Amino acid sequence: MRKIQTPFFICNPKSYLYGEESLKLALTADELALKYGVDIFFTAPYTDLANIKAHTKYIRVTAQHMDPLLPGRGMGHVLPESLKAAGVEAVFLNHAEHSLKLVDLVKTTKRAKDLGIITIICADCIEEAKAIAKLKPDILLCEPTALIGTGKTSDSHYVTQTVNSIKEIDRNILVMEASGITTGEDVYKMIMNGADGTGATSGILKAPNKAKMLEEMVQAIAKAKKGREKMK
Repeated sequence: MRKIQTPFFICNPKSYLYGEESLKLALTADELALKYGVDIFFTAPYTDLANIKAHTKYIRVTAQHMDPLLPGRGMGHVLPESLKAAGVEAVFLNHAEHSLKLVDLVKTTKRAKDLGIITIICADCIEEAKAIAKLKPDILLCEPTALIGTGKTSDSHYVTQTVNSIKEIDRNILVMEASGITTGEDVYKMIMNGADGTGATSGILKAPNKAKMLEEMVQAIAKAKKGREKMK
């Protein structure tokens, strides 16, 4: 498993893009990852993952969910081994749009770790984030559900509080803050407030030029990285 370079960025088109449109944006992200030296995760519908992996070199192809089943019986579920075989490097778990019961989250997290798939686990509030931190995810996404898609970001106090709370439990967990990211300035502020990474969906997809907005955000990651290095 490649070590995650911070600060990182996640481009998460969810199911808004598929097929050629999904691949087109993935190719743009791949170019930007190389151009700016930023670790970029890119999500796509399951049927697009292998094709995106085959046409890119630098982004981390990311699944939007998976199930904890083993090879064998399990009609209609997402088999972890099938994602691994497709070249998937990371997986989202417990997103607000696909939440999991604790027992299933524990099982699925273990399956991902056994296969060397990076876990990006979502939490709605600080209390939930602290509980999930006990599972030792690679990335913990602290994202208030009420802010998703609103264009309103978490304030600096929330970001600082969640980052500190998680790092007190396990300093190896990378903390991502992402709700309401719509501009490069939002990205820059989130990283400078202490987040290890951020990302966007509607902020990119609703922009007049998706590729241009994605570059603005990735460029902001690179700028924030330099800014944090100067503060050390």
